Amino acid sequence: MGKKVKKEAESPPKDVFDPLLIESKTPATAVLMLSSPENEVLAKACDALYKFASKGDENKLTLLGLGALEHLYKLLSHEDPIVRRNAVMVFGIMASNHDVKKLLRELDVTNSLISQLAPEEDVVVHEFATLCLAHMAVEYTTKVKIFEQGGLEPLIRLLGSPDPDVKKNSVECLYLLVQELSDLHIETLAVLGNCLEDVHTLQLIQLTGGIKKLLSFLEISTVPGIQKNAAKAITKAAYDAEIRKILHWEEVEKFLLNLLETNNDEVKVAASQAISAMCGNIDSKSVLGLQGIPQLVQLLSSNNEEVKEAAVTALSNLTTASPRNASVVAEAEGIEPLMNTLTAQRDGAVANAIAVLTNLSLQEPSRVSIQSHGIMRALAGPLRSTNSQVQSKAAFAVAAFGCDADARTELRNAGGLGLLIELLHSKNEEVRRNACWALMICASDELTALELCSLGALDILEEINLSTKRKNKFSEAALEKLLDNNLSQKYSRMGYLSSSNIITNGFYDCGQIKHGEKFLSLEELSKQELTDRRAIIFINAKPQENVVVEKAQDVSPSLSRTSSREKASSSVISPIEEKQELSGHISKSSTRGKGLRKGKGEKEEEKPKEVINITPEVQEEINVENSHWLPPPDFILMDYINDASRTILPLTTTREQVVALAQFVADKMGGPVEIEKLHNFSWELQISEIEFELKCNIVPIGKIKRGTFYHRALLFKVIADRMGIGCSLVRGKYNRAWNEVKLVEDSPKGLLLPPQEYLVDLMFEPGCLIKQGTAKADQYKRI
Repeated sequence: MGKKVKKEAESPPKDVFDPLLIESKTPATAVLMLSSPENEVLAKACDALYKFASKGDENKLTLLGLGALEHLYKLLSHEDPIVRRNAVMVFGIMASNHDVKKLLRELDVTNSLISQLAPEEDVVVHEFATLCLAHMAVEYTTKVKIFEQGGLEPLIRLLGSPDPDVKKNSVECLYLLVQELSDLHIETLAVLGNCLEDVHTLQLIQLTGGIKKLLSFLEISTVPGIQKNAAKAITKAAYDAEIRKILHWEEVEKFLLNLLETNNDEVKVAASQAISAMCGNIDSKSVLGLQGIPQLVQLLSSNNEEVKEAAVTALSNLTTASPRNASVVAEAEGIEPLMNTLTAQRDGAVANAIAVLTNLSLQEPSRVSIQSHGIMRALAGPLRSTNSQVQSKAAFAVAAFGCDADARTELRNAGGLGLLIELLHSKNEEVRRNACWALMICASDELTALELCSLGALDILEEINLSTKRKNKFSEAALEKLLDNNLSQKYSRMGYLSSSNIITNGFYDCGQIKHGEKFLSLEELSKQELTDRRAIIFINAKPQENVVVEKAQDVSPSLSRTSSREKASSSVISPIEEKQELSGHISKSSTRGKGLRKGKGEKEEEKPKEVINITPEVQEEINVENSHWLPPPDFILMDYINDASRTILPLTTTREQVVALAQFVADKMGGPVEIEKLHNFSWELQISEIEFELKCNIVPIGKIKRGTFYHRALLFKVIADRMGIGCSLVRGKYNRAWNEVKLVEDSPKGLLLPPQEYLVDLMFEPGCLIKQGTAKADQYKRI
C-alpha cells in the first residue's frame, strides 16, 4: 500500500478581507462604525450606543457631541430590519434629553418615526418609536407636525397593541397632543375618542392620571368644537359597562353638566346624548338626575328641535326605573313643557316625551297632575303618527293612564279608542302588543268596553288570536277583558260565563252568533219586526219608579203620557249610555214597587198581572212619543230575586242554597219534566204569545212561565249572582244550557278537600247535583 499524502488547505480568495475582531473602548469608535456598509457592524454599533446612552444624560450629551444622531437618522430608513430596530432604540432612549430633542426637531425626524409605527414593524420598534414621539410631543411645533403628518391614526391603532409599553407610550403621546388644542386640532379630539372605547386602554389611561388631566383641560376649554367632540367621545365610550364605571370614578358627570350651560346648541345636544349614555351606570344616573334634570327641563323650551329631542331623550333615560329622578322632574315643573313636547316636529322628541310622562305616571301626585293637563286628549295626535316608535309609546301611555275612569272618558271623547283599534292592524309587533295592552286596560268599564265592541275591536282581536304569528298574551287578555265587560256579547260569542262574570241589568241572550256576524245592540234588536226566530231573553230587575207611582196613584192618561215623555226624553240617546242606565244590581227600591203593585189580600200569584198590563202600555207610550227605545222593567224578576233572597239566603251551606235555588227556578219555569216526556214539554208557544203581546222580539225573563234548559239556566245564574252564589253558565247545542257549581265536600276528619264540580239539574230532578264527568252529566248536556 502506498503512503497517504496530507491534503493541503485551500487558500482563501485574494479579494476577500479576513475577519477583523476589534474591541472598541470609546463611543467615538462606535459612532464611526455607523458609517460602515456592513449590516452586522451597523447593528452591533447601534446596540453598543443604546447601552451607553441608557447609563445617563451625560452619555447622551457625549453621543450628541460626536454627531451620532445624524448617522442614526439615516439608519431609520435602512433596509435591514435589525439595523432599523436598533437605530430606533437609540432614538427612543436619547429623546428624553432636552438638547437631543432640540436636534431631533431640527432633523425633522417625526415623519420617519411615524413610518416606524406601521403594523408590520417589530413590537420593539413600536415601543421605542412611540417613546421618542412621546418625549418630543411636549413641544407645540412637534405636536402640529405629528398631527399634520398623520401620526394620530397609527398611535390610536397601537392602543390595541398586546405590549403594555407600546400602549403606555401611545397613550402618553396622545395625551400630550390634546393638551394645547386649537381649532386646528378639534378633529384630533374626535379621533382620540376612539381610544376610550377600549377598556384596557382606558384603564391604562386612568392609572397614568390621563383621564383626570383630559377632563380638567376640557372643563376650561371654551372652544365649542372641542367640547362637542369630547362629549361625543364620551357617548361612544359609555356604551360599555366597564368604561362607564371608569368614567364615573373620574367624575365625568361634572364635565357633562357644565356643557349643558354653554351657549352652543351643538354642544348641548352632544352633552345630552352623553348623559343618556351614562345613564347605564346607576350611580351616574343618580348624580346626573339630581343636578342635571332642572337644566334638561329648561332645554325643553328651546327653539332648536334637535336640542329639544336630545334633552327629552336624556330625561327619558334618567327617569326610567328611577322614581327619585321622576320626582325631580315633577319638582322642576317639567310636566307642562313635556306636554308641550308632544307636539314637537321630531318623532324622537314626541316618543321620548311620552316615555317620560309614562315614567312619571307611576307616582300618584304626578299622574293626577298629568291627567289635569289633558294627557289622553294630547295622546290622540301621537296615536295618529305614522312612526312606529311614537305609536308604540303612545299606546303604552294609554295603558298607563287608562286605569283612571276620567282618563278613559277623556280618551273616548277625543276619539282615541278608534285610533287604538287602528293600531291593531300594525305590522310592528311592539305596536300591536302595546295597543292590545291599552285596550285591555280601557275595557275595565262597561261603557268603554261597549264602544270598543261597537268599533269592531272584538272582531279584530279574534282575527289576531287566530294567527299563531300575530297573537300574544296581551291580545288574548284584551279579548277576554272586552268580553268580561260585555257579557251579552261574551255569552253570544263564547257560550260561557264564569262564576266571576256577574250578570247585571241590561244583559240579554240573543243566542249563539257565527264568527264574523255583527252583534246587534239591544236598541237595534228592539227596532226589528216580529220574527219567528228565537226570542231575545232580557234581564232588567231595575224599576222605573215614576211609571209605578203613576199607575198606583191612578193619575190621568194625559199626565201619564207627559211623564212618560219626560222620562223618555230624559233618557240617554246613545246605546253606550243606555247600557250605563241599565247597569248595576237591583236595589231595595224594588220593594217599594212591589208594595205599590200588591193590593191588600191579593194572592202572590196575582202580583204580576197588573204589571203585565202596565208594561206594554208604558212601552207603547214611549215608542210613540220618543223614537229611542227604553227597556221595560221586569217586576216579576224583581220579585223572584226578593223571594229567593228571603227564603234561600238564610240556609247555612252553599249546597243547601244551590239545591233550594234550583227547585225555586224550576218551580217558576213550569216545574220538573220527566225525561221521557221532554219532547212533549211545550214552551215555544208561550214565548211566541209573549212576543206578540209585547210587539217585540225581546222578552223579559220574568214573563216566561214554561222555560226549557237555557231559560232556566239563565234565570238560575241571574238570581245566584245577586245572592252571591258562585256558578257558571254554559251554552250547549239544541237549546241546551246548564249551570256548574263548585262545592267542597265535608270531610269526617276535618280535612279541607279540594272543591268538586257539579252540574245543577233544573229540568228532570230539580236540585239534584250531578258530578261532572259522569254519564248522567253527559246525558243532561246532550239530547
